[in-house]
Amino acid sequence: MGKIKIHKSSPSIDMTPMVDLAFLLVTFFMLTASFRMAEPVIVDPPSSMSDKLLPENTILVTIDDNGRPFFGISNAEAKMNALTKMADKYQIKFNADQLKKFGGLSSFGVDIKDLPSYLDATEGDRLKFQPQKGVPNDSLKNPQLKDWILYAAQEANGVYKRAKDDAKDKGQEFKGEKPRYAIKADSKVKYIYVKDVFKTFTDLKIYQFNLITSLEGGSSAPAPKAKPH
Repeated sequence: MGKIKIHKSSPSIDMTPMVDLAFLLVTFFMLTASFRMAEPVIVDPPSSMSDKLLPENTILVTIDDNGRPFFGISNAEAKMNALTKMADKYQIKFNADQLKKFGGLSSFGVDIKDLPSYLDATEGDRLKFQPQKGVPNDSLKNPQLKDWILYAAQEANGVYKRAKDDAKDKGQEFKGEKPRYAIKADSKVKYIYVKDVFKTFTDLKIYQFNLITSLEGGSSAPAPKAKPH
């Protein structure tokens, strides 16, 4: 009696569920992702050998090659609270749509009276927005940059403290970092403009901040160098 031969076939894997999962993930990230607005100014900072990374909780002043200061706050809650205080002090009103757009700005360089018009402009028009002379930094007549830094520092430290206390109450380990201050200046800018920003920080009794540089060797990623002033 002959043996019964069992037909052998190569194993196959049904990839349909994996493909469906991949498309679901792609759809999820597309619907939930928030796109970052373009930087209002691009600067070429001086290079250094420092490879330290800038912390996420940062208050940043950027100075372009013409000496214009641009201001940014990384913490979204502190950013919105600082705007509320500035609006109250300078008696400027913002509607809900403008407030939402401000929350998406990485930085800006306009007088607060021009900020509503700046926010109403399209992203492309903001790059050529006029007047965009930088945040006013006249310590006597129009100290807006000083006020922005002051309110941002108050709000960012408040956010940090509340998060720390909340973690303590829940018995959780807190890994947050205190707000850091940073200056990112173009390598071609005149030193007097950088000195003016230094003075703005020191007038607020802020004596330590990061100076952002590009990594020596041509890396495009900026690396901050902590340096007390």
